[in-house]
Amino acid sequence: MDQEKIKQAVALFLEGIGEDPEREGLRETPERIARMCEDLFAGMKEDAAQHLERQFHTEGSDIVVEKDIVFHSVCEHHFLPFFGKVHIAYVPDGRVVGLSKLGRTVEVFARRAQIQEQMTGQIADALMEHLKPRGVMVYAEAEHMCMSMRGIRKPGSKTITTVARGCFEKDALLCQSFLQMVKA
Repeated sequence: MDQEKIKQAVALFLEGIGEDPEREGLRETPERIARMCEDLFAGMKEDAAQHLERQFHTEGSDIVVEKDIVFHSVCEHHFLPFFGKVHIAYVPDGRVVGLSKLGRTVEVFARRAQIQEQMTGQIADALMEHLKPRGVMVYAEAEHMCMSMRGIRKPGSKTITTVARGCFEKDALLCQSFLQMVKA
């Protein structure tokens, strides 16, 4: 990440909106925002494979659900935050992954400038590719600040996206079972 370019861009932005970047309260803002970007966009440097490579053998092939994985991301259209929860289900095919690794996988994709629809698919595809389960379903629900604080200004509205892969694509009962678990 180019910290100097970020600092210059923030200073120009402040000037562009009519602020004085040398004003006491703003003097260190470009540096603060540059440091913040390291954290907000850390997923750009990460590969979900590193979190999903440590797997464990299992005899069972029942559904595994990890729900209420909180995430924060930045919309690539307005560069405003969106945040919410991701719920993941997968049906193992002889291998499982540590539950924290599902949360880490969500973070890899949430910590990028992006859209929710794409993030939901990326999470499902990473799990299919690296865990090789019989199927995956990802359900994401989020509030988008571009809807809440600008434009239409509808705070509290939620966007829901779902992606189904493998056996979840073919088995409506399995999907319904997962969705009932999410709602519980």
